Amino acid sequence: MDRVRLHIKGLSYSQTQSGAYALVLGEEDGERRLPIIIGGFEAQSIAIALEKGVNPPRPLTHDLFKNFADVFQIKLKEVIIHKLQDGVFFSILVCESNGQEQVLDARTSDAVALAIRFDCPVFTYKDILDKAGIILKEGQGTGKAPSAPKSTIQTEEAASETTPAPKSTSDLKSKNSDQLHKMMDEAVNNEDYELAARIRDEIDRRSAN
Repeated sequence: MDRVRLHIKGLSYSQTQSGAYALVLGEEDGERRLPIIIGGFEAQSIAIALEKGVNPPRPLTHDLFKNFADVFQIKLKEVIIHKLQDGVFFSILVCESNGQEQVLDARTSDAVALAIRFDCPVFTYKDILDKAGIILKEGQGTGKAPSAPKSTIQTEEAASETTPAPKSTSDLKSKNSDQLHKMMDEAVNNEDYELAARIRDEIDRRSAN
């Protein structure tokens, strides 16, 4: 399958899930964006890694993983977001040690946090981006990653890597196709990727019927 490299385009606070954030990944040499809901702890870890000058007094979990891997000469070669099932993104870590390659299952937020620290590429497959990507038109913004958010405590359940959940689908269902596409353009133009993802899902649902 065709692979597409992704880059981090921004982090924004989720309007529908308390303590959650939307991680926005963008395709290389393209305009599509892939918004993924992640937990507050993972968002903090990603933001700290992006802010190169921020050094926590004690290593975060992902920093500890990186230090552990360095000591035992384990290299993270690449991260692949390889599956989208029931709105959940699945990722793998492709590692190498002593010339042998190993593949590990990982949550997408953890995988991205590690990819930043190992300075390794993040990929997804074209069919996933075709299905879940949001297309930006020329001249529309990409957003910027914020400073590291305040520390929060999250459970595994709160940190699920999913496509953003809608506040309510009734409003979208009442709109016709032209209205939905206009709302999509406005949401993307305002960099409201969470709303854009909900509209995208409603358009895809109608196309499948």
